[in-house]
Amino acid sequence: MATRRAYQIGLLFGTVLLLFGSVFGLFVVGAASAAEEYRIGVSKVDITPDYPIRLNGFGFRRAESEGVTQQIWAKALAIRWADDAPVLLLTIDSLGVRSTMVDEVFQRLEPKYHLPRENVVLTYSHSHTAPKVCGASDNIFSEPIPAEHQAHIDRYTMELTDALERAAIAALEEMRPGRLEWGTGQYALAANRRTEGGPVDHDLPVLVVRDADNSVRAIYTSYACHCVTLSHNQISGDWAGFAQESIERRYPGCIALFSAGAGSDSNPASGVVYDCVDVARAQGEELAAEVARVLQGSLQPISGRITARLATIQLALNTPPTREELTALAAKEGGEGYNASTQLARLDRGEQLLQAIDYPIQTVALGDRLLIVFLAGEVCVDYSLRLKKELDSSRLWINAYSNDFACYVPSERLVQEGGYGGGAETPYFALPATLQAGLEQQIIDEVHRQVGDGW
Repeated sequence: MATRRAYQIGLLFGTVLLLFGSVFGLFVVGAASAAEEYRIGVSKVDITPDYPIRLNGFGFRRAESEGVTQQIWAKALAIRWADDAPVLLLTIDSLGVRSTMVDEVFQRLEPKYHLPRENVVLTYSHSHTAPKVCGASDNIFSEPIPAEHQAHIDRYTMELTDALERAAIAALEEMRPGRLEWGTGQYALAANRRTEGGPVDHDLPVLVVRDADNSVRAIYTSYACHCVTLSHNQISGDWAGFAQESIERRYPGCIALFSAGAGSDSNPASGVVYDCVDVARAQGEELAAEVARVLQGSLQPISGRITARLATIQLALNTPPTREELTALAAKEGGEGYNASTQLARLDRGEQLLQAIDYPIQTVALGDRLLIVFLAGEVCVDYSLRLKKELDSSRLWINAYSNDFACYVPSERLVQEGGYGGGAETPYFALPATLQAGLEQQIIDEVHRQVGDGW
């Protein structure tokens, strides 16, 4: 009897061990499969010029830069699912760059890496203490740029293009097995700068890249707020740059990437504090602390094929002034007068004035867990809030300041209200007229067309 009972106990114990081993084995195999499902590369390249250069974003700065508060960076994140072509995300500490730079980088990469154009996206932090590049808000200073200053801008534009290529190649060449997970925090930095108490988006989405050993290899985040805490004449990434530095200190060996959300009508609650670097640093550290809190919580694993889509639509401009009207406007001082002069110069060269702008819209779906929308230019918060109502906000990430920097992109509400961000800023972007009403629905429709019914 005792022998039979001992046999039964042994059999039960063996069964438990077998079941435990099977479950543990499935867990290990599952973890390995998840780790090997993606191959991921990440890199960073210093893009801080070692010569003085005009900084973009504030028209009152008419001298070249006077030193460096903080190094600025181009960073790249390459993600490949199975045997598909990689998706490449490029981020830079910059007010903005034009689509011609993105296209140039793509053309350099395509022969070797065979990337589809829709698989390459570039975003910029919109720092107002970063170097100006060619084509980006060319009338910001409301006066001609001296030839020696323009030479530095031309040089930096070429150097930045080269740096983006190097960052991209490094990430593509160093892809190795890893896994992705994501979550969303909250950060109350932004305040509506048009209307006290007006709409803002405090969501702080966070994408985490882990190596096969579970170490944090990269962290990508974005936030919808202007990078305008600092306005002095020294190079830096502002609060977004300090946020990336703080994240990298918290996770040694990690590369932190940042994009700007739909925050053209949002400023830091601190306001613009000129050279109070400690304020910008504290804001960045607060953002990094919220990122760390998100990582300590329950993150959503990402798996499955990556689907990228890209389309360029045309946003029509209103009827531009006549030559006679431009001549009268050119007599005025300031941005409006200077812009009228530049439009007259185009007519004198036999060129036509712009009637529309090309507007790229891009979406990247990571499996069925996360959809990232990339909108070009200075997009107001209304777009983000609307898309989060019309799509599944629990799986949605909205970026603006992506792929091109042609102008502000107001909603219909802002078009009706006018003011800066609703059309009054147009002269600084060297456009002959404001955007026509109806653009909001055009943009929203294209996002829906790209993502279909699954989101």
